Amino acid sequence: MTDSAHPRTAQVPDKPTVDGLEDKWAAVWREQGTYSFDRDRALELPRDQVFSIDTPPPTASGSLHVGHVFAYTHTDCMGRYQRMRGKEVFFPIGWDDNGLPTERRVQNYYGVRGDHGAAYDPDFTPPLQGAEGKSVKAADQVPVSRANFIALCEELTEKDEVTFESLFERLGVSCDWARTYRTIDDRSRAVAQEAFLHNVERGEAYQAQAPGLWDVTFQSAVAQAELEARDYPGAFHRVAFHHGDEPIYIETTRPELIPACVALIAHPDDERYQPLFGSTVTSPLFGVEVPVLAHPAAEPDKGAGIAMCCTFGDLTDVMWWRELQLPTRSIITRVGRLQAETPDWIAGGPGAGLYAESLAGKTVHSARTAVVDALRESGDLDGEPKPTQRKANFFEKGDKPLEIVTSRQWYLTNGGRNADLRKELVARGEQVHFHPAFMRSRYTNWVDGLNGDWLISRQRFFGVPFPVWYPLDADGEADHEHPILADPESLPVDPATDVPSGYTAEQRDVPGGFTADPDIMDTWATSSLSPQIATGWPVASNAGGRNDAELFAKLFPMDVRSQGHDIIRTWLFSTVVRAHFENDTVPWQNASINGWILDPDRKKMSKSKGNAVTPEDVLKKHSADAVRYWAASGRLGADAAYDESQMKVGRRLAMKLLNASKFALGMGEVEGDLDAAVTEPLDLAMLAGLRTVVEQATKHFEAWDYTRSLELTEAFFWTFCDDYIELVKDRAYGGQGEAAAASARAALRIALNVQLRLFAPFLPYSTEEVWSWWQEGSVHRSSWPTADETGPGSGEPAALHAVGEALAGLRKAKSDAKLGMRAEVTAATLAAPADLQELVRRSERDLRAAGKVTGDLGYDDAERLEVRDVELVPPPPKH
Repeated sequence: MTDSAHPRTAQVPDKPTVDGLEDKWAAVWREQGTYSFDRDRALELPRDQVFSIDTPPPTASGSLHVGHVFAYTHTDCMGRYQRMRGKEVFFPIGWDDNGLPTERRVQNYYGVRGDHGAAYDPDFTPPLQGAEGKSVKAADQVPVSRANFIALCEELTEKDEVTFESLFERLGVSCDWARTYRTIDDRSRAVAQEAFLHNVERGEAYQAQAPGLWDVTFQSAVAQAELEARDYPGAFHRVAFHHGDEPIYIETTRPELIPACVALIAHPDDERYQPLFGSTVTSPLFGVEVPVLAHPAAEPDKGAGIAMCCTFGDLTDVMWWRELQLPTRSIITRVGRLQAETPDWIAGGPGAGLYAESLAGKTVHSARTAVVDALRESGDLDGEPKPTQRKANFFEKGDKPLEIVTSRQWYLTNGGRNADLRKELVARGEQVHFHPAFMRSRYTNWVDGLNGDWLISRQRFFGVPFPVWYPLDADGEADHEHPILADPESLPVDPATDVPSGYTAEQRDVPGGFTADPDIMDTWATSSLSPQIATGWPVASNAGGRNDAELFAKLFPMDVRSQGHDIIRTWLFSTVVRAHFENDTVPWQNASINGWILDPDRKKMSKSKGNAVTPEDVLKKHSADAVRYWAASGRLGADAAYDESQMKVGRRLAMKLLNASKFALGMGEVEGDLDAAVTEPLDLAMLAGLRTVVEQATKHFEAWDYTRSLELTEAFFWTFCDDYIELVKDRAYGGQGEAAAASARAALRIALNVQLRLFAPFLPYSTEEVWSWWQEGSVHRSSWPTADETGPGSGEPAALHAVGEALAGLRKAKSDAKLGMRAEVTAATLAAPADLQELVRRSERDLRAAGKVTGDLGYDDAERLEVRDVELVPPPPKH
């Protein structure tokens, strides 16, 4: 941190411009390490003098969009403010390389898809090199080995990250570029794998053969936090189950699941079905006997009031299956088709032929058509299907409704099935200060609404593998009850290629040997450890050589997590879960939550929706400061419209800052003590107003309302330009003598120095440019202004407003008379309350000079200030 005022003789360019400032200053900042984190200083300082930021690692899959610009500008404003407050700021940045978005981009970019059965080709050349904007059909994608596919993922993410870094640097994000990480690098994989091993050892991670959400397109399990409910066209089918000779009608949108039915369920208070509870019915077509049971989650006013429970049609089926201990009769497979073999409970029954001939191996859609045709023929379909829009669960990045498939997966406990743990995690949320505060309720509501543990395994390629193998018995069957866990000192490992301790490579996948766990971790299982990854949490292997026990002890828990509100349920909650288990604390003290960027139709901008704007051209068109101004004008927690007109306002502000600074510095130097030189009432008034702005801007920054800080600073700056500069221009040029000129010049320099620092977190390029004209060092390493730096402190702030209003009145009179501002005022009356009259009288000379008042200026009493009876003389013609 340098002193905020080391003035030298001003060197001002003839034509200041915001164009080109990004290239000029980004290079200087990187070369001089302006934003470098000083580890040694941080370790010496008290904890409250170090500010550590946990930022969302953007997904390295294509291009960024303006939502990233919006979010990171908010984060950067607070980081810059804290740095100017004298704190050592730890501001790393990471890239989230692994996961489905990356794989999907690689598939489309190179025209390939991973295939576990394909052989590795060391000389493989992908068929495409950059099919941007196109979705390559799966049938047209060349199958490649896991190793080849992962190599292409590595190659493309590295390319993307170079582009990302360039854009963030151009935006002016003041992170330390020497402290970056990738969620797929050696250290991140070791952190994720070791934390997982600890979870297993403590009983927090477990395997289960259980129903789970499955995306048939991506061929992967999906967690509850990744769901998106969407309207989906369907139809209600009124179908008869049989209770003796009496039909019991249910209404369903999924008749193809009748062969998977395990019960009919109604509400315990529903008098229509109370006589049936405890009895059985038989299913249509298949004649399978199923019980009629009661459960409070049944909805009497929905459809027939009684529902079939199938394994599994939706999450309600899963709940009923679990709570009522029903059998499992799954028929839908991972590929989205019905199982090829006739199920045991149907074989030998009346529907065995129907299943074998019309349902086995069919898609869900085809099976539905076949079942409905059969129901129609048997008379068990009452009426025709009635079209409806039903809510279906989708993977947030998928295009088809999810199925619920029974499979073996890894889970991490998260309170979804443990009330005590749920209470502990809700309590953790109370320990975090949310900004804005109402966002905490989103966290709490999410935790309270969980109905299952966190499914952390994914059936994909590019990610952090589970550090697990399984012994094979004499028949080659995997013993999942006795997993072989990797040694922490060996991490990171890839079980597909690495060999567990005590085995040889020749024993892979042979009876009596071992087999690798084929899955990778959910990408959130790695990025949920971003605080531990970034701060140096020591792992046994010290993979990547970035263990730093001292720094971790100093920085963890971190000061702030900055993120969007849509990932409170995923990234924020999962990070709290990991820190709760691993560190018995919260991961950070604060969570600042930004809103979404909305398109002109008020819909969230996202790459998946195709309505996102990429920021590169916007930054070049308007300037980084202009785009940052737009972003910083959106309050935390509130969605903001994408608005280029607001960016134009920001550019105008940045240009005005350059030009007003040129004027202020062009008045000439002031020798000696600037505070002592300020003697004129209007100068003292302006500085007194600035003092209030400094106090209020600081107060709002401390309250995480930096948008309000910007608003106050900007409002004062325009008053400074439009009123103050215009009023003192004549005097600053010497029109009222040298002492009066020195007062104006000194006040201008004091105000400029303070305002540059107030604007610095928001407009880093234009403030740095002006600072360089007359100050040593960087404005971003200067101190945040204090009230004591705003001059003598003896002025009356209302005076500037009063004199400014009077000047505006004179100008209006000239405009109304269709005369230029050079027209002379030969007479005018200022009507105002007595106290305002006195304030104007003290600075009447400035008012006369700025308003070209050459004649009488009278005063009169009035409830509010206004200028009356203005007499004008047109200015002489220009020659």
